[in-house]
Amino acid sequence: MSKGKEVRIARLLKAGRGLDIALDHGVCNEPSFLDGLEDMPGVIDRLVAAAPDAIQLNYGQADLLQLRPGRERPALVMRLDMGNPYNATRHRSMWAVLQNEHDPVLPAVQMDAACVVVNLFMLPDEPELFRQCVQNIARVRADCDRYGMPLMIEPLVMQAHGAGRGGYMVDGDAEKIVTLVRLAREMGADIVKADPTSDPKDFHRVVQAARCPVLVRGGGREDLQQVFARSRVLLDQGAVGMVYGRNVYQHANPSAVVSALMAMIHEGASAEAAWALYESGGAVRSR
Repeated sequence: MSKGKEVRIARLLKAGRGLDIALDHGVCNEPSFLDGLEDMPGVIDRLVAAAPDAIQLNYGQADLLQLRPGRERPALVMRLDMGNPYNATRHRSMWAVLQNEHDPVLPAVQMDAACVVVNLFMLPDEPELFRQCVQNIARVRADCDRYGMPLMIEPLVMQAHGAGRGGYMVDGDAEKIVTLVRLAREMGADIVKADPTSDPKDFHRVVQAARCPVLVRGGGREDLQQVFARSRVLLDQGAVGMVYGRNVYQHANPSAVVSALMAMIHEGASAEAAWALYESGGAVRSR
């Protein structure tokens, strides 16, 4: 790994561990994802005060974080791609494209990001979408190597459209997740953002396949006690942190959720201790 990548990863992962709050949902073009994100400047203000390790944004919102006065702020993780698999309605054509096809990583360099992230979709009967993702990753990886920018790949194994709650939902099959995570590593991932396995105790297999830091993807909003309980098991299975979005910004007190998750990731807090911290309103950590 290049020195530039090492420096940026050190900004993203404190002592090798980290919490990345994902606020990049606007490019999904799905109205339900925007609940809680209507006032982006206000959301950023509250989350910066809560002091997670990183905030994940698209280029068009990155200024809200990076142009803040002072030097103490979460690291920026920049989303480089966009697609239509998250819509409740299935489209005739499924696609995933880079937001800047000419020089995709340059905007992240210009905005002083610590890392970039790109999807690797595996949807049933959508081989063309998968091929597009592979092409995107190959294009981005070359630029990441050139600029010394860490590459986070997000392998996403989905169930058939309409299964479960509608739309494409996560397939927690450990065998499928491990296989796709291994592919992400083969393509040069510096960090993997992976879905939790249906049985969290199988997640060590994902960590083994990645052979690089693994952050757990959060998905849709759930009961917080269940989120904390599952997160503790996943951390114990070898995850170095989380990339949570809706399970933070769609809850009543996002700052308290951040405090609880940071205690779990950096201090080894139990799920019960995290819940107690959340109920108490959390506490802003010193950075």
